[in-house]
Amino acid sequence: MPERTVSIASSVGLHARPASLFSQAAAKAGVPVTLTTKAGKSVNAASILGILSLGIGHGEEVTLSADGDGADAALDSLVELLSTDLDKE
Repeated sequence: MPERTVSIASSVGLHARPASLFSQAAAKAGVPVTLTTKAGKSVNAASILGILSLGIGHGEEVTLSADGDGADAALDSLVELLSTDLDKE
């Protein structure tokens, strides 16, 4: 199962707008994606409520994992998204 680790670039972390944009992108990825914190808590990356429940702040590292055809491309795209300050767009 491919995995990617990324630091959250959004200045407010994965809250409100950044969480919404990320969860929508994860839902459209075409493969199930899991978001895991350093503390080991995991949620479905397409679930905005799940993401918000983790309280992920700016600069925190998370791991994304996916399985299936196109998993690598989906993870690369999502990592690029999380590496951007989504509050500035």
